[in-house]
Amino acid sequence: MHRIGNVTAFFGADDALSNWHPCRFTYHGVDFTSVEQLMMLSKAKLFADDMAAHQILATKDPMAQKMIGRKVKGFGLSLWESRRESIVFVGCREKFSQNPGLRTILLATAPTELVEASPYDLIWGIGLGERDSRVTDRRHWRGRNLLGITLMRVRDTLSRS
Repeated sequence: MHRIGNVTAFFGADDALSNWHPCRFTYHGVDFTSVEQLMMLSKAKLFADDMAAHQILATKDPMAQKMIGRKVKGFGLSLWESRRESIVFVGCREKFSQNPGLRTILLATAPTELVEASPYDLIWGIGLGERDSRVTDRRHWRGRNLLGITLMRVRDTLSRS
């Protein structure tokens, strides 16, 4: 994490806010090793790809999970877009509510704006790197920052409980 003014930028599996950060949590009786695993499993189940779902659960590597998730059979973009943010919200909520140390880290970012400073991701991130001076200026963002927005919703939810 890197705080610049009113922005907390994060990126990469070593960062506690990342979906790839290793952590353990359980949801509906399934044990997960990262939010990425829950996200990709949910994607496979949404499109009834049982083989992909099994493979995603069998690996602890977020990169491998993502690669399997990219090949989910029967994938439909509009259905995925309608569900992806609520899926990631649940994953992040469970991650941070079941891991007190991670919860403390997330809550300590308030009131800053959370920004996934991925230079590669234009959906979940902003398309700029963590050390890029333009991170604090939304006019320069190339991505939507859906993960940052979702994490701020989770932070708000957990701060009230």
